[in-house]
Amino acid sequence: MPRLGTINPMPVPMQAQLTKTFLSHFAANPLITFAPGRINLIGEHTDYQEGFVFPAAVKQGIWVAIQKNESPICRLVSADFGQEFSFDLNSLAPKKGHWANYIMGMCALMRQSGYEVKGFDMVLAGNIPVGSGLSSSAALSVSVGTAISAIFDFGIPKKNLALYAQKSEHLYAGVNCGIMDPYASAFGVEGKALLLDCRSKTHREIPVGLGDYSLILVNSKVKHSLADSAYNERREACEESVRLLKTDFPEINTLRDLSLSELEMVRAILPDALFPKAKHVITECQRVLQSAKALQKGNLAYFGSLLNASHSSLSQDFEVSCPELDFLSHTAQAKPEVLGVRMMGGGFGGCTLNLVETKSIEKFIAQIQIAYEKQFFKSPEFIPVEISEGARVI
Repeated sequence: MPRLGTINPMPVPMQAQLTKTFLSHFAANPLITFAPGRINLIGEHTDYQEGFVFPAAVKQGIWVAIQKNESPICRLVSADFGQEFSFDLNSLAPKKGHWANYIMGMCALMRQSGYEVKGFDMVLAGNIPVGSGLSSSAALSVSVGTAISAIFDFGIPKKNLALYAQKSEHLYAGVNCGIMDPYASAFGVEGKALLLDCRSKTHREIPVGLGDYSLILVNSKVKHSLADSAYNERREACEESVRLLKTDFPEINTLRDLSLSELEMVRAILPDALFPKAKHVITECQRVLQSAKALQKGNLAYFGSLLNASHSSLSQDFEVSCPELDFLSHTAQAKPEVLGVRMMGGGFGGCTLNLVETKSIEKFIAQIQIAYEKQFFKSPEFIPVEISEGARVI
């Protein structure tokens, strides 16, 4: 994940600031693009089983200022870090762990697809809190792709930009991510979540009317070391489950193809070590679909109960939670002003997503902070989120 963001909200005149920085480095007026981070309302660890997820773009994101420079050299500036970097389009050489890899990856994939990317100057800045799980890497890649496509008049479709961003992370950043993050950043719509089918890579826009409630993330400020190895183990468990189930369910390709009515048959076939993991994916896919229906009907109470059920499944069946996330979830669930809460993201740290009565948010923050500090001797971070527009030229 690139560390391009700051922890403070970006002031309103971001375009003016970015233009000023660009002029000071490159003496030219830039084109400016923005791509947002995302939240996932529900649907965790379903993407790699071709299941359903329910992301939405947020207001925090990454800004990119760009202009052609009539050379094969790309000159980059990270305004947040005060760092500069250059690379030659004719001899791309990724640097392990460097934020410029995301830009090089997007350039390489566009060129492989036949787009004649030439040299450019670029300034980047963001306001995605570090470690928040809002996917700064996808926002960076999609904003860069949007900028390059616009400045060279390529007209690259949003879905292609999302696919390039995903593949760029695989090849240039060494992260085997799914399609959800860049897809949500590219296609986000203000006030709507995307019911995304990870098999067909198509989506439906679902209005999210929260009425007297708001969404707020609570960042546990922890990330446990077993996250990467546990992710691989869970993924392998799902794939092994599919192999074992194929005899009795020859028509399935992934766990997504199984219904709730088939759970008992699945339980009878799978060993005890595998069944809970399969159960999570099967039930979580259904919770995503049920959540979309609940929001379409304006049934926030039912949606909140699905968030609670998702956390329970992730914690007990899929076993990707941790003491901090469970504490934040259980503490919030006990409060009458909270309709629902769950861990968000891969697990073993990061944030919980909370649906909280708007007028009670200050009380919620104060009580959660006191309880968490008392239990873990560290302060959580609170990040209000609003469902916002996707990538665009400013």
